[in-house]
Amino acid sequence: MRRLVWAETALADFEQDIAYIAEHDLSAAQLVAERIDRAARRLAEMPTGRSGRVLGTYEKSVGRTPYIIAYVIQGEMIVILRIIHGARNWPDDEWPE
Repeated sequence: MRRLVWAETALADFEQDIAYIAEHDLSAAQLVAERIDRAARRLAEMPTGRSGRVLGTYEKSVGRTPYIIAYVIQGEMIVILRIIHGARNWPDDEWPE
């Protein structure tokens, strides 16, 4: 199993998204947080996903959520770079604003 590392940008995305959901529905926020966390941990076991829109990255959809985990594989590490809502404007080879 690979080591899982969260970049500061991914942690900030995660915290902001979950805080936004929690303002409206705390139980939904907890559920989404658990699904994102579980999907990230699964990547450490078996990195699956498609080629990312940013060169050199991969993307994994988080089941039953609108979120995408953007990550890179660095040797024996999976580095989570961003947690992005799928509805965001996401130009090729750039991160969403």
